[in-house]
Amino acid sequence: MPQLSPTASRARILTSSLLSGALLFLVGCGAPGEPIPPLPPVPVAVSDLTARQVGDAVQLSFTLPGKTITGDKLSEPPAVEILRGAANPDGTADNKSFRIIYTIPGATTDNYLAEGRVHFADPVSREEIRADPGESLAYRVRTRASRKRASADSNTVTLRIYPVPERIASVEARVTESAIELNWPAPARTSGGDLLTGFSGYRIYRGELDPSAADAAAKDLAQAKWVSPLVSLANSPTTGYRDTFFDFGKTYLYAVRTIVLVQGNELESADSVPVVVTPRDVFPPAAPQDLVAAVLTGAAPGTLEVDLSWSINLETDLAGYRLYRSEEPGARGQFLTPDILLTPSYRDTSVSGGHRYWYSVTAVDRTGNESEFSVPADTGVI
Repeated sequence: MPQLSPTASRARILTSSLLSGALLFLVGCGAPGEPIPPLPPVPVAVSDLTARQVGDAVQLSFTLPGKTITGDKLSEPPAVEILRGAANPDGTADNKSFRIIYTIPGATTDNYLAEGRVHFADPVSREEIRADPGESLAYRVRTRASRKRASADSNTVTLRIYPVPERIASVEARVTESAIELNWPAPARTSGGDLLTGFSGYRIYRGELDPSAADAAAKDLAQAKWVSPLVSLANSPTTGYRDTFFDFGKTYLYAVRTIVLVQGNELESADSVPVVVTPRDVFPPAAPQDLVAAVLTGAAPGTLEVDLSWSINLETDLAGYRLYRSEEPGARGQFLTPDILLTPSYRDTSVSGGHRYWYSVTAVDRTGNESEFSVPADTGVI
């Protein structure tokens, strides 16, 4: 191999170094690719879906997810997709049969929330139930925080649908001092028109309404603005119930469902036509008893006093008593004090000798209702 001159050798080394540097520059500083878009948020799957029949509908309930599968908090409520399918002969769900039957937009999920859970009613036609009593239905839900990707399907729930009693057409309410008394007619047929069998009783539900929504809620429960939502209050074997646990001035909505037993399981009818009640306290206390008037010598020489006492009233909302005095029998007379008396006693120091006085007392509650007069107490001529 021929020897290169020193000058040619240095030139070759320089050229090789330049080529290596250019190659390294191209490898290490190549043009960047397109930016990778962020992955769409995917909510965690619902895992607590439940289903039960209420009337001619399936009531679904579940907790709305608040986080994504990566653990991030969802910035807003996701939309909900309700899926319904059929069941195989062995009771398992037919995966190929599931279809989306309803979508709840994320902006409206609050309308379905109660006590931290979403509640959705899927109506089933009466004709379908009547034609195939015991039909098996299956449900799943999934949620979606973006259009590109939904959550995984929830747990699957299956149930059988049976005919239920027809809706109770009316409920009457009467307010007494101690109770709100409810009464309703007994249904005789199923919602599909067949004779009712398997009757087990009634279940009474009560909720407290915002008074501003009372009229709208009485016509359509979906318009109710709840202070506290409908909850089961009691069961009754008859077509009547007395609610003794209520407060005057609050607005209540009552609904009644008929219960039947089907294969050992309780099923409820749809809600009755609701009745709205705002009980007002128009009930006065009982008239005070055992009023006694005793004439005594006054503290100053030559003066007299009348000591008055009576039995205490037992009403829990008692505010006090009003005492009246007259110099004519049977007359109401005048107040002895400008303020209500808080105790069942009083000493009248404004009497004069040579007069005869008749006293009577009434009881007053915190609403201002006043009782009848007590039996008068007569001092005789003093």
